[in-house]
Amino acid sequence: MAACLTWRACSTGQVWPRCLAGLVLLCMAAAVAGPASAQSPSRVFVTEVNGVIGVATTRQISQAIQNASQESGSALVMRLDTPGGLVSSTREIIKEMIASSVPVIVYVAPSGARAASAGTYITYASHLAAMAPGTNIGAATPIEIGGVPGLPGSQPKDKDGKETSKSAAQDKAINDAVAMLRSLAQLRGRSIAWAEKAVRDAATLTAVEAQKEGVVELVADSLNDLLTQADGRKVMVAGVETTWRTRNAEIIAVAPDWRTKALSAISDPNIAFLLMLIGFYGLILEFWNPGSFAPGVIGAISLIVGLTALTALPVNYGALGLLMLGILLMIGEAFTPGIGALGIGGLAAFIVGGLFLFEGGDTDIEFAVSRWLIFGSAIATAGMIVVIGGAAWSARKRKPVTGSEEMIGMRGEVVGWSDVRGSVRVHGEIWSARADQPLQVNEIVRVVGREGLTLIVEP
Repeated sequence: MAACLTWRACSTGQVWPRCLAGLVLLCMAAAVAGPASAQSPSRVFVTEVNGVIGVATTRQISQAIQNASQESGSALVMRLDTPGGLVSSTREIIKEMIASSVPVIVYVAPSGARAASAGTYITYASHLAAMAPGTNIGAATPIEIGGVPGLPGSQPKDKDGKETSKSAAQDKAINDAVAMLRSLAQLRGRSIAWAEKAVRDAATLTAVEAQKEGVVELVADSLNDLLTQADGRKVMVAGVETTWRTRNAEIIAVAPDWRTKALSAISDPNIAFLLMLIGFYGLILEFWNPGSFAPGVIGAISLIVGLTALTALPVNYGALGLLMLGILLMIGEAFTPGIGALGIGGLAAFIVGGLFLFEGGDTDIEFAVSRWLIFGSAIATAGMIVVIGGAAWSARKRKPVTGSEEMIGMRGEVVGWSDVRGSVRVHGEIWSARADQPLQVNEIVRVVGREGLTLIVEP
């Protein structure tokens, strides 16, 4: 509108200096607004990955990548400090990183941190790898959880009859790990030779050595230093070449949610192994002493949680198992007199299973069931089972009102009696009867049993 007014003023012959001043001001405003909008700061998302790599770490990184992608982030920085973790979780994380539409930077930091074992594979899978001074990487040889050295003379032997410390299964695991790390090195253009040494010989490198060996691209003192050095680099993301604009970028922290923190508490292999032991021992104690309930309930819940923590069960399957176990335990509580072990355990299993079963999907992170709805459903389900089960139990204990069992406990009158046998009137009918003692005519008796058409009575 300003341009139109200025042009009309000039075309109608008004004063030219005024027209010229308006055009100059308009051009200056456009020149200032253009670069300001073009140079708006990019956004870099940062997530902290500390501790053992497990099912919780997989969930954390998956959500961080999803958040960065939805918010059109320029990059995702993963500050890494880990001693290693589960191979299954590491493979899931690598799949997420390779398929990510947002470039992922792995930054081994702060000083004193390490990217050992599983951390080496994650670093190799990144689009850009960086380390802080005073950090180290390597020792990527896979080992078994709870592995115990063999007894003397029990080790496998090679072709020459000499004992060797590696079995065929260990060789297969090592060769598989070597192939995975070599493929990542080829994908990202990093050192293939050292990748194999890291697995076979458990080789390690410092930050400076890793940069010289071509294992990482950058050594950065801080996050800002990292973003400054990464600015202007070209990287292939999902088959498309992208140029990073990370200098002076807005940094957005991505913190794990409460579900991830809960999974992290149990995903440590040591804790998961203990949960498995508690599960087995609890079930064994329940079989040895049926009816105690508490060991069986604790054992069943611990076993499902332990299998989920070790990724033997996917999180959704484990949650579904807890949900179904909770319902079965609450039903059992309704029909089993006790101290409430079944009910309390069932309620806990139902709530935990419901919270982790409905946790949102990949398309919409907010697509999840309200936790208050889950709590309410658990309480309502427990109440309904208790009421219905209690009514059924009361009906079962109620005195029969039809059939021959109806007469048990009824009162009658002796009509005729001789020694221990005679006849009685019960419910308006005359029945043959017997007793353990002589009775008198017109004496009131109670029916305590029945044998065919003969009632057993007592005074």
